[in-house]
Amino acid sequence: MKIFAERIKDLREEEKLSTRQLAEILGTTNSTVSRWERNICEPGVSMLTKIAKYFKVSTDFLCGLED
Repeated sequence: MKIFAERIKDLREEEKLSTRQLAEILGTTNSTVSRWERNICEPGVSMLTKIAKYFKVSTDFLCGLED
């Protein structure tokens, strides 16, 4: 799911957030956000929804199913 890694990093940088700040907002750890951005792991469905709501995008966008 390389597209997710790219999109979450782009969204985070557009908001001028550090990985630590995003982790705090989402209630996760800095290392988890970093692993998402490096395409090492992927968030579960509930976290994916939380990310989409925070950035005001669809889960389909995050997953690369729509532009």
